[in-house]
Amino acid sequence: MHIALENIQQLRQRGEHETARLQALELLRHQPQHADLHYLAACIHDSLGLEAEAIPHYQQALELGLSGETAAEAWLGLGSSHRALGRFDEAEAALLQGLQLFPEHHALRAFLAMAQYNQGRHKEATQGLLALLADGSADHGIRAYRRAIHFYAEDLDRTW
Repeated sequence: MHIALENIQQLRQRGEHETARLQALELLRHQPQHADLHYLAACIHDSLGLEAEAIPHYQQALELGLSGETAAEAWLGLGSSHRALGRFDEAEAALLQGLQLFPEHHALRAFLAMAQYNQGRHKEATQGLLALLADGSADHGIRAYRRAIHFYAEDLDRTW
């Protein structure tokens, strides 16, 4: 199985996405309970712009116990795929669930802000992005004003 996964990943690296997709689906027919294989199939579908087909594979990979950084990436892929299809509520739910498990995952926070923006919650999206900027930036100027950015982000409409 490990060799088969490596072969599929090599096909992806060579840009042979459709062949990789077909091989992953064939392998899943024989090993439907393999979390990493479902995750790989989801990523392949995503890279081909087949988000609707990627979603069940992300879900299955997570249900089967995908863990660590790969699980965080699967939550991100799931949320991003829902968002790309205009399913903003589902996107937000997936991204929030991912953030419960991986609260320091900055990309999850960024994609959550995009989903909130798509839902018309611009203030909440901007607050999240400002907090992300303050928490994650290595820029000296941002670091110097980190506390102020957090403070103002809490209530963007407040003036003194």
